[in-house]
Order: sequence, then C-alpha cells, then structure tokens
Amino acid sequence: MLIPQAVPYTPIQHPFLLQKGVQLTVKRLDLVHGEVSGNKFFKLQYNLQEAIAQGYPRILTFGGAYSNHIHATAAACHLMGLESIGIIRGEQSSPLNPTLRFAQEKGMQLHYWDRSKYRNKRQPELLQELQDTFGKVYIVPEGGTNALAIQGTAEILGSEDTQYSHIFTAIGTGGTFAGLAASLESHQTLFGVSALKGDFMVKEIQDLLQKHDVLVKGTYQVLVDYHFGGYAKWTHELLELIRAFNRTYQHPLDPIYTGKMMAAILGEVEKGHIPAGSHVLAIHTGGLQGVKGFEESTGESLG
Repeated sequence: MLIPQAVPYTPIQHPFLLQKGVQLTVKRLDLVHGEVSGNKFFKLQYNLQEAIAQGYPRILTFGGAYSNHIHATAAACHLMGLESIGIIRGEQSSPLNPTLRFAQEKGMQLHYWDRSKYRNKRQPELLQELQDTFGKVYIVPEGGTNALAIQGTAEILGSEDTQYSHIFTAIGTGGTFAGLAASLESHQTLFGVSALKGDFMVKEIQDLLQKHDVLVKGTYQVLVDYHFGGYAKWTHELLELIRAFNRTYQHPLDPIYTGKMMAAILGEVEKGHIPAGSHVLAIHTGGLQGVKGFEESTGESLG
C-alpha cells in the first residue's frame, strides 16, 4: 500500500491579501509522499489496490513527456511491485528529459505514439490493441481520472478543513475537482482553475460530476481566464509570481498548475469575488517534479 505522510498547512502572509482582509492557507499535498506527490497519490491509491485485488500484474497509462501522472504512476507501481507501461504522446527524444528518465529508472516501459494516434487512445480498437500487445493489463486513463480516482480525491478534504470559506484547486482532467466537490460543505465555495485554454472545461466538469453522481453540497465555479496562453504555456508575469512565492515564502509552485492557481486567487480577490473576512484554502496538487524539466527546456529559473 501507499502510505501517506501528514500533510502540512502553510499560511501565506501576502501583503495584498492582508490589505483586502483575506486569509490564505496552502494545504501541501506535494508533501503527502516522497515520490507519489500531490493529487496523484489520491488518484492512484484505489486504482492500484483494485488492480492488485483483480490479479493484474501490470498497469498501463498515458501522458505527455513531462507528465506528473506518468512520473507518479511509475513510482507507485515500483513501490507496490507492479509492472508499469507508459504510452507517451509524441516522438521519442534523446536524452530523456528528467520526468521520463525517472519513470524509466522506476521500471516503466515507455512507448511513443504520434499525436494523431494518441488523440484516438480511447477508441475501442486501440484499447484492444493494447490488450493484445501487453496481455493482462489494468488501464488507467490519462491524468488518472476515473471513479476510483474520484473516490480517492474525495478524501483530500477532512473535518479540519471545514473552517475555510473558499477552496481553490488547479484543473487538468477534473478528477481532483470532482473529489473536492464531493466532500464540500454547504458553506464552502470551490474554485477550479483550468490550465487549458477555452471554456469547454466548464461543461466537462458538469459532465464529470453528473457521470459520477457527485452531489455538491456547496457551490462551485470553474475559472477559465488564468491559463496564461493555454496548457503548458506561460508568461514572464507568471514566472515572476512563482519566483516571488519561492523567494518570499519558501513556497514552491509550478508553471503548469499551481502557479496559475495562485494567480487566480490573487485575481479573484482583486476583482472582489472573494470578500473581506474570507479564509481561502489553496490545494497544492504537486507537479514540482516537472520544474527541473521546465528549467532545462526553457532556460528560465524558478528559484
């Protein structure tokens, strides 16, 4: 089994938020486990338990070259004695970036699909091809989002979190948002910050909640204006915010998810959407493994 560590909370004494009368605390899921970090720990724990219970010897999943999910799945399978296979979007490059190098060191077999084939990865004929090629394999979807993942992410919020009025999380595939929505209290508002460009995520979240019969006791909103150009896109303004948090609060953020979430918190307070007297809880969903690869590929330091 994956054994979680105690998750610490970090209060952020940000001058702008203090001026606005808003408290901010970060729940550090990035510290829940040494190798299976952040929301991925919660997404994977029940999936891997189910795979073992059903006698599957190996896990197969999907992701990009810098995927947090690929990184975490490789580590978790290694710890639990399972084989792992990663279907990677795009062409193989040499040398491997830090994410894929780590996954390979943990025993993950890496197979590369061109972007056209990868887009069709949910098609029955391709899923059958995987079964034919790799034998008895437990398939976890890209990003890890399925019913068992939502069961896991519903455990992120506990009784100690009922004091918070507003909760923020980044959104990739929506599984963490759905789990948080399922455990929301009636007095709480959940904000999901989409890392992808476009407002399609609003409907995707609605469909996800409906598909998994998630009853939301509080209120929720999907924010689509803090993507900084789209998935894996960034601006120097975003990087400067990340550097400032690192420098001032010794609080690391990543440019794909948590940096954009923090920008959204500041932006929503500035717009008056979070009133004075609010106590905001930001869920740090991890993703820090990708920082080294980002710095290597862009030449930008986030320290």
